[in-house]
Amino acid sequence: MGSKHATPAPENGRPFVPPRWFVRSAWAFQRAGYRLTRGRWPLRRPVPDGKFGMLRLRVVGRRSGQERAVILGYVEDDGRYVTLAMNGWGDPPPAWWLNLRAHPDAVVDTVDGPRPVRGAAAQGEERERLWDLVGRHQGWGEIDRFAAHRAGETPVVVLAPR
Repeated sequence: MGSKHATPAPENGRPFVPPRWFVRSAWAFQRAGYRLTRGRWPLRRPVPDGKFGMLRLRVVGRRSGQERAVILGYVEDDGRYVTLAMNGWGDPPPAWWLNLRAHPDAVVDTVDGPRPVRGAAAQGEERERLWDLVGRHQGWGEIDRFAAHRAGETPVVVLAPR
């Protein structure tokens, strides 16, 4: 599985992952764009077997108790939002995933407005099916190759309406 739009691998066989400063700058740019456009950009719907969508996830911080927000790529599956708990393909789990595990009730902001959800990691056959679904969308890259270079399994996160 993988995407036809993947970045070629360098000589060592590892897929190219942008430097951390670049990833963090891209995240800051997305947050600024969200604020400047009052939530119109970068949110978008996914295209079936095409480009993934973008949503804003609002969770409660596990230590602070304060609302935290992050913009994530997602695909849809039977009315649910599906994303990967990755940190720019880096090894540590993203803070939003740690927060969501501690406080599963959250809110997603989409082009259709806010929606309350409950987050959980997909398991077993459902995880495999959803992993394949995510991999069919453009923009994720060759997820199997990227994930193979992480220390642990990448959680597939399901955000179900509540």
